[in-house]
Amino acid sequence: MKPFKKISRRNFVAGAATIAGSAAVLHRLSAQVQNAASDQPDGTNVAAKVEKASTPQNLPPAEPGKDYNPVITPNGSTLPWKVVDGVKVYHLIAQQVPNHEFAPGLVANCWGFNGQVHGPTIEAVEGDRVRIYVTNQLPAPTAIHWHGIFLPNGMDGVSGLTQKPIDPGDTFKYEFTLKQHGTHMYHSHHDEMTQMALGLMGLFVIHPRNPKSPRPDRDFAFMLSEWKIIPGTSRPDPNEMTDFNVFTLNAKVFPATAPMVAKLGQRVRIRYCNLSAMDHHPMHLHGVNFKVTGTDGGQIPESAQQVETTVLVQVGSTRTIDFVADAPGDWPLHCHMTHHTMNQMGHNFPNLIGVDKTGLDKKLRRFIPGYMTMGEAGMGDMGEMGMPAPKNSLPMVGGPGPFAYIGMGGMFTTLKVREGITDYEDPGWYKHPPGTVADVASDDDLKRDGIQLPTDSRETASLRPVSSEPWCGIPPAKPPTLARNEVTSRNMVR
Repeated sequence: MKPFKKISRRNFVAGAATIAGSAAVLHRLSAQVQNAASDQPDGTNVAAKVEKASTPQNLPPAEPGKDYNPVITPNGSTLPWKVVDGVKVYHLIAQQVPNHEFAPGLVANCWGFNGQVHGPTIEAVEGDRVRIYVTNQLPAPTAIHWHGIFLPNGMDGVSGLTQKPIDPGDTFKYEFTLKQHGTHMYHSHHDEMTQMALGLMGLFVIHPRNPKSPRPDRDFAFMLSEWKIIPGTSRPDPNEMTDFNVFTLNAKVFPATAPMVAKLGQRVRIRYCNLSAMDHHPMHLHGVNFKVTGTDGGQIPESAQQVETTVLVQVGSTRTIDFVADAPGDWPLHCHMTHHTMNQMGHNFPNLIGVDKTGLDKKLRRFIPGYMTMGEAGMGDMGEMGMPAPKNSLPMVGGPGPFAYIGMGGMFTTLKVREGITDYEDPGWYKHPPGTVADVASDDDLKRDGIQLPTDSRETASLRPVSSEPWCGIPPAKPPTLARNEVTSRNMVR
């Protein structure tokens, strides 16, 4: 055994200072971790660790306008609530919704909540105790799952596994304390293929109790979904697995999608939730870049937030984006899968692009009066032709725009940014300042910039070598020419 070392007054004071300094550092680190945890979920289901029959101590119910800026659900609504003994109480009624209108010309008999498709948005704040009653007025049992939310296992809402199904006519009670914040969802978890395909879903937004970043001035939320509605029918087909033909934002298609309106310079948040059966949606916003700040798993740390103009929202997930509306105008927001911005587009017809129909229509009209070949130059003009269509359908329909017909439908809407507005009603189409709109080039412009047009614009242009043109940097070794194929070669031979 080593002898005990005598401690001098000097050694004692130095050691005490070292211990005190270490304690201060540890205290600061602990405070930083606690502060971060208050704004960043730790990824654990605290509610599931301690399941008590008694009501736990909860924070006071948060109030809209005071503790958070309410979320806006375009074309939708927010579920009303009341406070009973410190608990926020909500009531959802699952029921059939006849004649839900996706857009003028297309209605369907769907399922939803509280008389609407999709159900109203549930909105609360981290730390709130919520009590949600679900009444089943459907002709079949159901159960409601709270997608991505930390809660006791018996409140998870999976029929047969965590609870009995809610039989027609019954009312179940769900109750739990919100331990996180973020963008979430609720949907049927009984006969999911049928009930979700008919519309039984909604948004669940939980605001942070003590946000570390500024609140958004405008906070929008969208449910992305897809349907199979055969033209002429009025019931979505829940048996469809791949060939969906109606793609919706909050159960609407353009031109019925309500625009988002923001004042120039405001902070804007957009929340996307995707409960489509099979398809992901790359959601693209024109005019700005944004940060992807959250998923249904929680808030993304600032160091990991990506700057994007398109965000992929996978099936069964949510994404939250934030940006400053710093450019005035009417900016499109749409899914970038091109067939998802078409309404009830058919696929069972031949490819007619480039077909020479000279004389064909005249010959066929002898047998089919009024016959007209379509699609040889694309589909962009179909929506405004006003051709007869099957009852209860809107194939290829878009909507009128300020310059011409907008040929997009489906998952398409606009962000309207204006300076000096005093309310958020639709301000109408943007009035562009002079000289800021693309238009037909003048002869003077073409001459000034040395732009040579083909002599016959109806034919494919054959480009001459451009070795005589001025180039920036090193000129190409070989003069570039038009890549030749069967069509261009035929047009070049005269």
